[in-house]
Amino acid sequence: MDYLTLVTEIQSYTENEYASSDFNTFIQQAEQRIYNAVQLPALRKNSIGALTPNNKYLLTPTDWLATYSLAVVSPTTGEYSYLLDKDVNFIRAAYPDPTATGSPEYYAVFDKNTFILGPTPDLAYQAELHYYYYPESIVTAGNTWLGDNFSSVLFYGTLIEAGTFMKAEPDMLALYIKRYDDAMALMKQLGDGKNRRDAYRSGQVRYPVT
Repeated sequence: MDYLTLVTEIQSYTENEYASSDFNTFIQQAEQRIYNAVQLPALRKNSIGALTPNNKYLLTPTDWLATYSLAVVSPTTGEYSYLLDKDVNFIRAAYPDPTATGSPEYYAVFDKNTFILGPTPDLAYQAELHYYYYPESIVTAGNTWLGDNFSSVLFYGTLIEAGTFMKAEPDMLALYIKRYDDAMALMKQLGDGKNRRDAYRSGQVRYPVT
């Protein structure tokens, strides 16, 4: 389902036409709700950066929301070392002297734009960040992974927002929410279940036969 199809279907279901700004708000609120309810590969991104020797701070990407992993790569051996997530106060207490350098072992979120590392990097390590972000909205992209693969979740999520805006009858709004929850349960089976299983070690998904 692309953007124009979504607009047409919502207008048909609600028998109402909305200003484009209102409609775009409905969609983006639905997307935000969905993207914070399930973990999907489409919400993951990888970024390669570089640490500066004697500088214990590392800038985050502009679209970074949360971290899955942060690794430093040795410039001599190419070996990956994954850093442990700590609080800023731990970094400050464990490495009080910022001039004492070494291979970083820990990181903490210093502010919305910066990580702090401990100890301070001694070399120009490569940094590989695997992180969570909001993909481009279908409002501006036209087509998205969500619209192409789980249009039911996006459709009913948007319908909830539109129904709330137009003060839909409680029974209709409850129906929209039920349909959304059913569709979300299927997507969570994919994102939080199938995408996190190893069939070799965990076995195929099976239902008991009675």
